[in-house]
Amino acid sequence: MAQFPSTDNAKGIWKLRDVFLAKMGSNWPQYGAFTIVQTFTTTTTWICPAGVTEVEYLVVAGGGGGGGGFAGGGGAGGFRTGTGLSVTAGTEYTITVGSGGSAGPSSQSGIAGNNSIFSTITSAGGGGGGGYNNATNPNGGSGGSGGGGATNPAGPGGNGNTPGTIPSQGSNGGAGYSVSPHYNGGGGGGAGSAGSNAGTGGGGNGGNGTASSITGTSITYAGGGGGGSFSQSGPAGTGGTGGGGAGAPNAPTTATAGTTNTGGGGGGGGGSPATYGIGAAGGSGIVILKYVVPSQTVFTFKGTTTWKCPTGITSVDYLVVAGGGGGGSTGGGGAGGFRTGTALLVTAGTEYIVTVGAGGNGTYSARTAGGDSIFSTITSNGGGRGGAAVDTPGIGGSGGSGGGGTYGAGPSAGSAGGAGNTPATSPSQGNNGGTGLTGANYVGGGGGGAGGAGINGSITGNGGVGSQSSITGSAVYYAGGGGGGGNTGSKGIGGLGGGGNGSDTASGSPGTSNTGGGGGGGYASGSANGGNGGSGIVIIKLNQ
Repeated sequence: MAQFPSTDNAKGIWKLRDVFLAKMGSNWPQYGAFTIVQTFTTTTTWICPAGVTEVEYLVVAGGGGGGGGFAGGGGAGGFRTGTGLSVTAGTEYTITVGSGGSAGPSSQSGIAGNNSIFSTITSAGGGGGGGYNNATNPNGGSGGSGGGGATNPAGPGGNGNTPGTIPSQGSNGGAGYSVSPHYNGGGGGGAGSAGSNAGTGGGGNGGNGTASSITGTSITYAGGGGGGSFSQSGPAGTGGTGGGGAGAPNAPTTATAGTTNTGGGGGGGGGSPATYGIGAAGGSGIVILKYVVPSQTVFTFKGTTTWKCPTGITSVDYLVVAGGGGGGSTGGGGAGGFRTGTALLVTAGTEYIVTVGAGGNGTYSARTAGGDSIFSTITSNGGGRGGAAVDTPGIGGSGGSGGGGTYGAGPSAGSAGGAGNTPATSPSQGNNGGTGLTGANYVGGGGGGAGGAGINGSITGNGGVGSQSSITGSAVYYAGGGGGGGNTGSKGIGGLGGGGNGSDTASGSPGTSNTGGGGGGGYASGSANGGNGGSGIVIIKLNQ
């Protein structure tokens, strides 16, 4: 009999009491269940999968920017972690990943980092480092961890753990030092320790961060930025472990920025006689979730993230839909590429970047294709932009599905639609856009859809129909083409699957978010805007 059960092993014979106690302590295997680790490095959404009632979390805010001059280092972003946070299956949670604060210019304080948020957990951005010769505020800023104080006059470090949390989310910044010729900035606070005070020996070191093993590997986050120093005094402060940037020892030497997605504080600026350097920016934050799901779980991704394949999973079913193209004047935007399949091989323990393409811009003179969506080896290409009179000729753009061509005025021929399934995939990811009408109705062609080509302009220029998927358990259409715009009384409707409608009086309608629908074409006034394309989506289903 095993001496101690764990989540991986409970071989042997056990008394019912021992099983009960092990389960109460979360030390018993959950057979047919899989542990998921999902990392978020930008602001997005997370849809809680079926069967999930709680998560383990790490939420790190953006680090503060270092101050300018002989200045304080930026404080680390707040660091909060825990287990057993209640969540509700099917709920769409907004995940906010805080950006790092900007560097302080010469003699100015650094800017505080931005908060990171998941559900009820908010980690506060790190405080900015104080700026040299800033009589109004040489102090380090308060925040998740406090920024270091500056010099001339010497300022104290900012308060960490502001606002207060239990356990503490960070530490105080160190004080600046200002006795000639020792003009040195204090170190920014870190999640694990306070920033060091500056002194005659140079700038204060940034406080060290705190390690987390939520991903399965021990990684340190939220180190404070080092304080800057005067060239005739001593070395600058080092950045704290966990992404803190080093201070600058003089000017024009550049301070080091906090490391991206660690919440590290930026280094404080240094200086030389009559020359004051600038600080460095804080590092952006990060949010990581860990949770257990049953077999056959479906994951829906509406924004870019990182997904770690769990142990025991070797393949997934997938749906990958790209962003729809922006509508033109008058061509409808093409739908994003639509690709779906079963038994795609994946490798346990591998972190896969899931990219969800944005919809294209429908602004008349700045129209764009949709963004690509990617999972593993599967790439669906963004829909082509709709054609507009500003182009000569106004051909629809090529892409996952092609954009519709614009109308032809008077004797001029209407422009062709863009090519779909570009680049080519098998099965095809989309269809061609329709051709614009030659004649008085001025109707653009409909954007191509995943299930059908865009309709050529006539009285209407409808968007091509999308394609249906039941990967979630419900039949849903995606990737409809945008309808063509036209003159009064003549316009196309968007294709089934999120395509935006064309307009005969104003701007085209946008494609529906997270369907990959193309934007509708605008009114045939010569310069009307089309609708923006709808963003894409990625859905995967575990095979086990």
